[in-house]
Amino acid sequence: MGHAGRVLWSGPLVMLFAVVTLAEAADTNLRAQASALFASLPRDLGTAENPVTPERVHLGRLLFFDPRISADGAVSCARCHQPALYGTDALPTSIGAEHRTHPRHAQTVFNAAVQFVQHWRGDRTSVEDLSVKSLIAPLAYGNPSFASAMAKLKAIPGYAPLFAAAFPREEDPITPDNWGKAIGSYMRTLLTPAPFDAFLQGDDRALTTASQTGLRTFIRTGCATCHNGVGVGGTMYQKFGLMEDYWRATGSPIVDKGRFDVTQDPADLHVFKVASLRNVAMTPPYFHDGSVATLPEAVRIMARVQLGRTLTAGEVTEIVAFLESLTGPSPADFVTAPILPPGAVASPPTR
Repeated sequence: MGHAGRVLWSGPLVMLFAVVTLAEAADTNLRAQASALFASLPRDLGTAENPVTPERVHLGRLLFFDPRISADGAVSCARCHQPALYGTDALPTSIGAEHRTHPRHAQTVFNAAVQFVQHWRGDRTSVEDLSVKSLIAPLAYGNPSFASAMAKLKAIPGYAPLFAAAFPREEDPITPDNWGKAIGSYMRTLLTPAPFDAFLQGDDRALTTASQTGLRTFIRTGCATCHNGVGVGGTMYQKFGLMEDYWRATGSPIVDKGRFDVTQDPADLHVFKVASLRNVAMTPPYFHDGSVATLPEAVRIMARVQLGRTLTAGEVTEIVAFLESLTGPSPADFVTAPILPPGAVASPPTR
């Protein structure tokens, strides 16, 4: 009777142990597979050339939110990268100085520094380069020259000691290059570690079962061929519409030539930087022209035009569940705008 009792209980216990062991093995295998394709966010994005120092970050945060340096006194970096909208502006295409309409959608500023280039067409090499050139870009700050932008900065007394502290031993630290370094330093702190990062680092409970299923579907479908690395994208260029005409699939009225306009190389026609998918659930609308309003629709279209795959409704739901695990909390010093140094600059001329 006792022997029988042991046999009666050992079977289910062995089966239960086997199921748990297989589940743990499956999770380990999924993490190993994911780790070969992706990477968790680093703690620090500073480099020897562009260090992240407290003085630069503090100054860069002020400059990021200050509209007084633009041509019309109304545009700052935060115009297109708003705290309430997860570092975007939620517009299909952004609006720059003097109400000029940008031809493309503003991507989130979060984790931008992990990407290999900036902008959809890769016409900015780094967050520092992006910040410097925005000063005179007609579709950004719109200043006629770097000199006019620096004159506006120097007209605000509170900035002089902040530039001196951030860039010591420089006779005249208020320069376009240092503007870019300061804002770039701040942008390098705008990291949003997400549940997916915790999963990659070994936390079995970081991802829900639905998110893990979605991760498997994301990999199996082929999405990770382009959306990989620490940014889950942002590591390469790719032609938009490999398997099907993108503009027909989205109904976009304007055909964007993409990187071709930068390089004039026919091979770059309709080529764009592959977007990072971090925080993608929080940053609609989607694609370079903001032509798609919802994440499920964006997933369906990408599978068709890039991979030639028609996903089932269940597969779309699974992938979206994984993409939602890429959402991390907004950085604490981005959630609210800072108090800026007092001072007025000359009013722009009336046109």
